[in-house]
Amino acid sequence: MDTPSRFPLFVDLTCARCLVVGAGSVGRRRAKALACHGAWVTVVDPKAAAGQADEAAPGRIDVKARTYRLGDEGGCRLVVAATNDRAVNLLVGQRCRAAGIPVSVADAPGECTFFFPALCEGAGLTVGVVSRTGDHRLVARAARAIRSLLADLDRRA
Repeated sequence: MDTPSRFPLFVDLTCARCLVVGAGSVGRRRAKALACHGAWVTVVDPKAAAGQADEAAPGRIDVKARTYRLGDEGGCRLVVAATNDRAVNLLVGQRCRAAGIPVSVADAPGECTFFFPALCEGAGLTVGVVSRTGDHRLVARAARAIRSLLADLDRRA
C-alpha cells in the first residue's frame, strides 16, 4: 500500500507561542521560519548562545542556553524537536502528542503530528513541499524549481 499523501495545512502563527528544542542547523532554520511567519519562538539548547537569535525576525526568537524542561511546551501552538539526542526528541514528541500540541520530530517522521515543509515564497505565494517517502533530495530539487518559478513571476510583476 502506498503511503498516503500528507494534507497541506497552512495555519496563522501571528503571535503564537512556539518552541524549538535544539539550536543546531535544523532547529535554527525551523525557528527562523516560524518567527518570519509571525510566531514568538523560544529555542532551548544547552549549547546555544543567546546571540544566535536571527536578525531576519528581530525580537521574535528567544534563545535559552539550557536543556529542555518538562512543561516547556505548555501553551505552545507548535513544537519542533530537533536535537541530536534521540531520548530528548522522543520525550518532547511524547509530551506534545499527549497534550494535543502539534509536534515535528526532526529525526523520527513516525513520531510527528505535522511535517515541516521546505518553504518556497515569492510572487505573493507561499508553497510548502514535503515527500510521501521522506526523499529529502527530491524535496530539495522540487523546492529549487518552485523558488526559481516564483522568482521569475516576481521579475515579471
